[in-house]
Amino acid sequence: MSNSSENTENAGQSGKGRPTPKRRDVEASRPRRSLAPVANKADRKALKVQQRKKREELRGAYMRGEERALPTRDKGPARKFARNYVDSRYSVAEFFMPLLMVVLLLSIVPSDGIKVLATLFMYTVIMVSFVDGFLMGRKIKAHVAENYPEEKLKGLAVYAWLRSTQIRRLRSPAPLVKRGEKLT
Repeated sequence: MSNSSENTENAGQSGKGRPTPKRRDVEASRPRRSLAPVANKADRKALKVQQRKKREELRGAYMRGEERALPTRDKGPARKFARNYVDSRYSVAEFFMPLLMVVLLLSIVPSDGIKVLATLFMYTVIMVSFVDGFLMGRKIKAHVAENYPEEKLKGLAVYAWLRSTQIRRLRSPAPLVKRGEKLT
């Protein structure tokens, strides 16, 4: 019984020595600030127009391949060379999606022989695409190692192969060289 009376006495003595402030007093003492700048409707509309224009300019610069507008994965002379190399040649991989549509249409045909041939054709295109991408990656890496020794080679072959799998008109940044154009 004496323990409980000691605990109550100690509890009264220990503490912060002042009463807990009321919430309204604490909130009133804090400086008031707004999360958004105060603006009228016209200012907000002008800001939206300005931001849209800036986004469009940045998108245009990105599609033109301007270095300042490119994301980190696309920056540098090695990546630019890889993009130009891929864009200057035909690749089996860029025709994979259209060919896949043909294979899907052929798989509807009731003939088992046509279905088997369509499937074999699809796997052949995939294998040729991988071999082409491997050889292309080696050429790009060799050229970059020779001409841009300070550039990293890691991921460059995969970057080029993935670009080659995209349909030319849908590539971004847009191709800067014509097919068959010789690169230096």
